[in-house]
Amino acid sequence: MTPYDDSPTQAVLTTPRLIDGFGRVVSYLRVSVTDRCDLRCVYCMAEHMTFLPKAQVLTLEELDRLASTFIGLGVRKLRLTGGEPLVRKGFMDLVGGLSRHLRSGALDELTLTTNGTQLAKYAVDLARAGVRRINVSLDTLKPDLFRLLTRGGDVAQVIGGIDAALAAGIAVKINAVALKHDNAGELPALIAWAHQRGCDMTLIETMPLGEIDEDRTDQYLSLKDVRRDLTSFWTLEDLNYATGGPARYTRIAETGGRLGFITPLSHNFCETCNRVRLTCTGTLHTCLGRDDASDLRAVIRAGTSNAELEQAIFAAIGAKPQGHDFQIAGARPAVARHMSTTGG
Repeated sequence: MTPYDDSPTQAVLTTPRLIDGFGRVVSYLRVSVTDRCDLRCVYCMAEHMTFLPKAQVLTLEELDRLASTFIGLGVRKLRLTGGEPLVRKGFMDLVGGLSRHLRSGALDELTLTTNGTQLAKYAVDLARAGVRRINVSLDTLKPDLFRLLTRGGDVAQVIGGIDAALAAGIAVKINAVALKHDNAGELPALIAWAHQRGCDMTLIETMPLGEIDEDRTDQYLSLKDVRRDLTSFWTLEDLNYATGGPARYTRIAETGGRLGFITPLSHNFCETCNRVRLTCTGTLHTCLGRDDASDLRAVIRAGTSNAELEQAIFAAIGAKPQGHDFQIAGARPAVARHMSTTGG
């Protein structure tokens, strides 16, 4: 128990309470616990990043309070992200504390998105805390290309982390950003590799978020084209399967594995959006591709009650926009904030 568990809103809900102005039920919260990362992926960060001062970042206790309040209001899935969440000092204490909502039945799933570099160290502890499924970002199996895309990373370290998670009983989904000039030709091999390990695979179109050093227009690869190419040698069957996120899934008959497509540009997923994002600074974004913002850090640091915090959340959800503004063409990104700050 924590001081934030004594509200009647912490009981298991049967009727959703977080409903936006378009009738969509918000049941999925993604929380960035840090803007820091031990890699510098070229499509995510600038090479020389200026990270946030500690005073601007939510404490572990504040993160717990906010996440627990959302769970009390009907959020059923909680994903912890970064930056790289596993580099946040005390992160496993946060996971251990939030796992109480799994035991109570208030939360269906506690999961995270990681780059995999720290998984070998933490996989067993994550499994013990009730984490049953994770996403690992991996765009290539080629050591030299991985080092180039991540500005210095070691792909063997990530593969070792994936194997450690699988050995601990955690299901792993591999996420790869499709990059026209870097990994486009490797995608079939990467998919086959993931499926051989029993991992689902999801491909993601590059998204116009944050000012970086690379030209996204030059790297954009439509997943419609990727799927068309895959069907020239594989049999893809559409599935009625969802994990709570925006991916549309198929099964590949020849590999037996699932393949998802996240297509914010070639086919947006706004009509079924059930997600909101909380940054490590306590800013709530109800749309990934809009510059909307609700400052929940100011709310909780003003000493507000749980009821007042809930009202601030209701107001933010009520203003959730109908859709995003992503366009690959144009000189500037749709929003200025980096994905490492927003939360992956």
